[in-house]
Amino acid sequence: MNPAEQYILNQPEPFRAILLHLQILVEQTLPEIELKYKYKIPFYYLKGKPFCYFNASHKKQFVDVGFVKGPQIKIHQEHQITENRKKMMSLRYTSLDAINDNIFIDVLKAASELY
Repeated sequence: MNPAEQYILNQPEPFRAILLHLQILVEQTLPEIELKYKYKIPFYYLKGKPFCYFNASHKKQFVDVGFVKGPQIKIHQEHQITENRKKMMSLRYTSLDAINDNIFIDVLKAASELY
């Protein structure tokens, strides 16, 4: 098992469930994507370039999905977190119920078109 998968499986609930769900969505939507372990977190690469990362913030109680080319993603901006960031954007989830699969998949597809 690679360290990125170990990171996900070692998270306490509800982080583990959120991360596993997001992992399935990413890997089903973009089957060519590659999961690596960079900066001590799971980091997806698309066409050999950094695409997005997962970060479980226990202190702030959310899972952050950060998109490298985030500011260029023009759909679902009302769900995007860009505070104090110039080059990144993220979607944040506090529970499984907070994840809207359709919005997440739309953002994944829009982001992948930038590569």
